[in-house]
Amino acid sequence: MIKIFIDQGHNPRNPNSGAEGNGLQEADLTYKIGIRLSDLLNSDPGFTSITSRTSPGEILGTSNATSLSARTSAANAWGADWFISLHCNASENASATGSEGYVYSLSSPAYPFAQSILKGLYNITGTVSRGVFARPTLYVLRKTSMPATLIEMGFITNKGEAAAMNDDPASYAQGIYNGIVDYFK
Repeated sequence: MIKIFIDQGHNPRNPNSGAEGNGLQEADLTYKIGIRLSDLLNSDPGFTSITSRTSPGEILGTSNATSLSARTSAANAWGADWFISLHCNASENASATGSEGYVYSLSSPAYPFAQSILKGLYNITGTVSRGVFARPTLYVLRKTSMPATLIEMGFITNKGEAAAMNDDPASYAQGIYNGIVDYFK
């Protein structure tokens, strides 16, 4: 059984509260999508999953650093095989659109894993992939002991993408789940 840790990026309020746009908070969107993704994985006999936040109002840590540490420490302690941190992108350009993936290294198994997740998102939601990039400075990619990816599912500052993530979190979860399943086929 493949163990996947789902980190619902950010907290509903500081510390580490994340982006806001179109009247929405990043932590609320990542929570809703992450819970649905974990449910999909747990209903599949090939996977087991837990999430970083177990309730919408849960605050991890007392600072940005301890919030990030709580997430990676939980994944490491659980012995996860894979780590996915869900996020919403933001831009001053309200027309910026698409999903992105970040990994520690392009030679990591997380690279094709992230590519498959972005393809799954596109196939279900139509959110175009902006690509997968190495970002070894990101805490959640540096401090996990398993392959890890950070997925920017869409732009919270884009009215259409923000509404889609908020109004139809099940499709985002399904797209990510499909990408995970396709990767392991």
